Amino acid sequence: MRRICLTLPTNRACGATISAIREEARYAARHFEVEVHLLILDSSDEPTFAVHAKAVDEADPIPGVVVHHLDEPAQRDFLRRAIEHSGLAEPARLLDLMLPEGVSYGACTNRAFLFGAALGCSSVHRRDSDSDYQLLDGEPVFPIHHELSSLGRRASEAVDGVTESTLDPAHEHKPVVLVGSSFIGELSVDIGEIQQLNPEVYQDVVSLWAPGDWSAEQKRELVAESFRGAGTDPFVGDVATLAVVDPMRLDMCNISFAQVQELVPLPPARDTIGSDYFLMHLVQDAKLPGVLHNRHIVNFYTGERRTDPGFLAYQLRFTKFFLSMLYFNAIYAAMAAAGESLLDDRQRVRPREVAAIVRESTGLDTAENLRRLAVIDRCYRQLGGRYAEFADLLAPRHEQLLDEARLDIEDFALLIEAWEPLIRACRATSVHPLPR
Repeated sequence: MRRICLTLPTNRACGATISAIREEARYAARHFEVEVHLLILDSSDEPTFAVHAKAVDEADPIPGVVVHHLDEPAQRDFLRRAIEHSGLAEPARLLDLMLPEGVSYGACTNRAFLFGAALGCSSVHRRDSDSDYQLLDGEPVFPIHHELSSLGRRASEAVDGVTESTLDPAHEHKPVVLVGSSFIGELSVDIGEIQQLNPEVYQDVVSLWAPGDWSAEQKRELVAESFRGAGTDPFVGDVATLAVVDPMRLDMCNISFAQVQELVPLPPARDTIGSDYFLMHLVQDAKLPGVLHNRHIVNFYTGERRTDPGFLAYQLRFTKFFLSMLYFNAIYAAMAAAGESLLDDRQRVRPREVAAIVRESTGLDTAENLRRLAVIDRCYRQLGGRYAEFADLLAPRHEQLLDEARLDIEDFALLIEAWEPLIRACRATSVHPLPR
């Protein structure tokens, strides 16, 4: 029986989400011939972890579902053993990239990829702790329905699991390596207040993630569709399209991968939103098939973001996102130019080619990022209040942030080069330490 990994990385209290994702696991095991490994990677504080653990331990067992609830010490133990088994150089650095201090959106998902390999899972299905499922006639609408209908199948065979196909027949012999959707509800990035305070400033700030040579009209179009997901219309019936999927239609709270996640990881950048979207772009640029469906997840904000410390932390992650785009815009352009040459004769991504593109970008001139920082400084001071306070805190860190953005890309290149040996080592490493 095929094993799959349904994963929930979290660093906050989310008992309701854990209960909901258990029901999605139940649905998968009941309706598909799969064994579901529900993987909760829990980085929350000890009291919160204890509450989660109690809920997991006291829940009724679900046939066909195996639950793994791991705190950071348990995650670190597994990673240390796997890295040691891999024989890779710089084991301490690799461990730090996999489980860093602070927030890393890419690292938490990379850990899920490694645990999935260790558990013998053929696919990884990711959800978020600050999201929920839509309802239709009082029943939850689970994305895993479409994920398991198509993921891992040859595209020509996956047609019977979708409602339409826009895939070029030239790609029908390739495997479906991505199935995903988006969200409805609040913006995926907590910047709605900026738009309310000053729409012109919102335009100037959000357009900073575009390539520097884009026209004003291209930037306006980008801003108009950025961070909005699928809008607000509720689910009323299934639509699933087999295609080379546009990353702008996807969100990491509602995504699944097969094959590709064992070849190339996500960028492990710290305190940088959007750093976990890389594989969506790689799949698109390499012309690999995916399925885009409309079982959108409901996005909501936690109270922590509304606090002053939460606000400052989030704005820093937002700023670092813009700085990372100097490199990612160049990387995505190079991957798009490479196209199907990124694939080998088995239609698998070539990690060395991807790593070379990533590493080459580290030599880019940082003048464009200096301009980004200048725009943020000007715009946030114009907004005033706590935005101006953030600009004051950011100003002395400009040079440091420029260096961090480049070093993040260097770390990413290193991790890509280490990824396949690390995946192999994980397959031979027990998730739970063996009793002595």
